[in-house]
Amino acid sequence: MPRRLAAAVLLVALTAVVFCQAAAARWYPVPSTSPWQWQLQGRIDTGIEASVFDVDGFETPVGVVRRLHRQGRRVVCYLDVGSWESYRPDAGAFPRSAIGRRYEGFPDERWLDIRRFRLFAKSLKRRFDICARKGFDAVEPDNLAGWENKTGFPITAAAQLRFNRWVARQVHRRGMAVALKNDSRQVGKLLSAFDFAIVEQCFQYEECGLYEPFVRAGKAVFETEYELEPADYCEAARPHSASARSASHTTSSHNPGEHVHESA
Repeated sequence: MPRRLAAAVLLVALTAVVFCQAAAARWYPVPSTSPWQWQLQGRIDTGIEASVFDVDGFETPVGVVRRLHRQGRRVVCYLDVGSWESYRPDAGAFPRSAIGRRYEGFPDERWLDIRRFRLFAKSLKRRFDICARKGFDAVEPDNLAGWENKTGFPITAAAQLRFNRWVARQVHRRGMAVALKNDSRQVGKLLSAFDFAIVEQCFQYEECGLYEPFVRAGKAVFETEYELEPADYCEAARPHSASARSASHTTSSHNPGEHVHESA
């Protein structure tokens, strides 16, 4: 074999080994009823008894991520990908033409035209890079169901699938797991692309069954309720193998407050 060809084959082989090692190292959360903590505001309380912490990717220092890892916790990086927030440090990098209607109830947040996500793909990739550099185990990409909302753009279910799958690929390329947040009506088409799900108020709105495919596939479902008391849903969560929690001091349906009220 010519020397150059042998070197090329060796390089390909080494690349394959590195890729397989990275894939094996990625976190694959399995169904569980263990408590989890979702805190996107304030100083992270690392003393809460939870095996998984979901925290803001921009605001959470790398030191907090490392501290949680030393405690044996997994850490999820919260990012908005389907909406634009005026207060983020990279807000100016998003083209005005891709920014749509105000997200209901949030004057500083607007929907993005994910049909044309290539216009802001670089900004989203930089966000995923932030999560990877800080050592997060996974990413929670929020607002993946614009097609079901009044965004100001004629977003179709097909366009949403294309964007959601692109997001999942980008996160995986950086060695992290990725959660499906929202888009429950397309779970069957997205199950293979996402490693687990993060769900809001599915017991209150009787939608938990839509995420059963994740559990059957051996993938975790992390669920939170904002208005129900734990006694109202904990027994129901166990057959679903869902890790459920109840949030207090909550300011929005997708922006949990600082404390866990109680976990199922």
